Amino acid sequence: MKTLSHLFEQNRNWADGRRQADATFFKKLTRQQAPEYLWIGCSDSRVPANEIVGLPPGELFVHRNVANLVIQSDINCLSTIQYAVEALKVTHIIVCGHYDCGGIQAAMETCSHGLVDNWLGHVRDIARRRRTELDSIPDESRRLERLCEMNIEEQVLNVGRTTPVQAAWARGQPLMVHGWVYHLTNGLLMDLSMSIASDEELRALEDS
Repeated sequence: MKTLSHLFEQNRNWADGRRQADATFFKKLTRQQAPEYLWIGCSDSRVPANEIVGLPPGELFVHRNVANLVIQSDINCLSTIQYAVEALKVTHIIVCGHYDCGGIQAAMETCSHGLVDNWLGHVRDIARRRRTELDSIPDESRRLERLCEMNIEEQVLNVGRTTPVQAAWARGQPLMVHGWVYHLTNGLLMDLSMSIASDEELRALEDS
């Protein structure tokens, strides 16, 4: 007897629905993927990357972790970026966080959350560096939202600093990195106007 039988049933229903809508759907899906976009997002189950941008399977290469962090020692993330840039030739990397992020909230709390505190130390570093701005925001929910935005902005810079992206820019490969945030309350994305397409643009933002 299969465990989680309801998920297998839902899978069959989904597959049947796909075939009814397009008899060649799965045949096309087995071909080499050629997505234009790499999505670096949060692990939160409420943020289904493909669905919120209206793209079918095969059109969006995805990496997710708690609080959508890009850390230079994270080989998993760096390997994903390298494959996306060098093998898939994506032209856009999107760092997308979301409001009401549990990781961001945990990073602002003083109590222990166990092992994840080591990971969220990177978010706390951002909060410490920009404490003056955060402390100037009286509303706690807006303060958390602003830290979420700050984190996305920092991760865009971190993507630009990675060796695969630096190498792509050096050889003239078209590649742009974007910072977006997702509203859980209405399902809409917001562009944080944080986009870079060259090492020169990265350095200009670092110096600003």
